[in-house]
Amino acid sequence: MKFDETDHKLMRLLQEDCKKTTKEYALSLGLSNTAVYERIKRLEKSNTINGYVALLNKELVNRSFTVFCHIKLVQHTKDNIQQFEKDVLKLTEVVECYHLSGDYDYLIKVHVKDMPAYREFMISKLTALHHIGSTQSSFSISEVKHTTAVPIL
Repeated sequence: MKFDETDHKLMRLLQEDCKKTTKEYALSLGLSNTAVYERIKRLEKSNTINGYVALLNKELVNRSFTVFCHIKLVQHTKDNIQQFEKDVLKLTEVVECYHLSGDYDYLIKVHVKDMPAYREFMISKLTALHHIGSTQSSFSISEVKHTTAVPIL
């Protein structure tokens, strides 16, 4: 799918605040309401826009302790990889999971209340998964930059 400069501007505006009205986007872009509505629908239909979410304040919902955990599997077999990925999808504390190259096989990002909550997560959930050989956890000291926006040139 090809995007023009107006599509790029619209995508940036939607990533900044998707709760604005079509009229507000139209005013920002110098387009009619109908033109903006049609562009948004085209972006949704093409799966360029996958969904809309509310971004919560982690402190207010008691999930401000952020942990990055590297995971090595015991063996790199298709079954082990598929089982781990299936299992990690069920862990509500895990908000991101990446299959990596290099020394570790996976990197997960975990949000919990505090260190005791992370310890409980590790003991009762993460290390209970089959095929995990080792883990290494790093704890966030402070969040310097965090965005959900995909850079649009």
